[in-house]
Amino acid sequence: MHVPDGFINAPVSVATGALAAAAVAVSLRGARRELAGTGQGGGAGAERTAPLAGLVAAFIFAVQMLNFPVAAGTSGHLLGGALAAILVGPYTGVLCVSVVLLMQGVLFADGGLTALGVNITDMAIVTTVVAYGLFRVLVKVLPRSRRSITVASFVSALVSVPAAAVAFTALYALGGTADVPLGKVFTAMVGVHVLIGIGEAAITALTVGAVIAVRPDLVHGARGLTAPLELRTSPLTAATPVPAPATTAPRRSVRRVWLAGLAAALVCAGGVSYYASASPDGLEKVAHDQGIDAKARDHTAKDSPLADYSVKDITDPRLSGGLAGVIGVGATLAVGTGVFVVLRRRRNAADARPAAAGAPAERA
Repeated sequence: MHVPDGFINAPVSVATGALAAAAVAVSLRGARRELAGTGQGGGAGAERTAPLAGLVAAFIFAVQMLNFPVAAGTSGHLLGGALAAILVGPYTGVLCVSVVLLMQGVLFADGGLTALGVNITDMAIVTTVVAYGLFRVLVKVLPRSRRSITVASFVSALVSVPAAAVAFTALYALGGTADVPLGKVFTAMVGVHVLIGIGEAAITALTVGAVIAVRPDLVHGARGLTAPLELRTSPLTAATPVPAPATTAPRRSVRRVWLAGLAAALVCAGGVSYYASASPDGLEKVAHDQGIDAKARDHTAKDSPLADYSVKDITDPRLSGGLAGVIGVGATLAVGTGVFVVLRRRRNAADARPAAAGAPAERA
């Protein structure tokens, strides 16, 4: 659903750019709290969340390369807002998808640069807000179990994709550059993206379920799923459970999870992507059929050596596409992890200042 340059006029593009910038600013503040408090033990596991958030961004980039067929001559791909929000939190999720969209636009000429605000608004903000809001409602009403988290992930991801299609239709109603009846745009966009939503839901539920199966403490949306460890005294003396000391919970490394996630991203982008559907995605198909692309413009980065997810001057399509995918995963991982590490350190520094100010002065 990457919107190219020229689909939406300049005033609406500027307005969505301002909205996206404001949302990213708010998310930067919210992500500091999420990165400092994710995982059992609150801040005790904070040092591991920034690399995991960077990995989520890289994984979304990789899986977005895997277009899957949804209807005659149409394909779809993961948007990722629901997956990111459930794994690392809604604020961090917005930043993850925004990093992916930035890397795709700058390096791979995918999604217009003047339409970056439109794409962040539609694919990062709308999907994350809708998905995580619905996810939290479902988690509250469903039984408290791992299966409920997976079911809630499926439903919230499914709904988030047509929600993004509705948002695009609204933006097109405000600033569409081609004279196309709004009813046709709405019907076509929502219809095809309901089908794409099924694929989004399946990918999200499978990924969240796989992580929960091995490390539920790493899933932001599963916080509180595992009951805290308690010590009980003898029934002859007392019946009141006593919370176990914090030190009784062994610290578990995330290295294996991180390496497994990175390996999966590299395999998807570097190998499996070669077999992805070559059919146009939902927006491209609707734009061509309905004439929305009448005033589309060439991408500013069309001459990028990685444009269209291939490496310039490498003629073998499998090698060219695979290498471009690996480069994209590495670049997204580096940028995403860098952003989240800086946020985490700033949060830690902010927490340390009040503590230092309240400490008693040492006597000479």
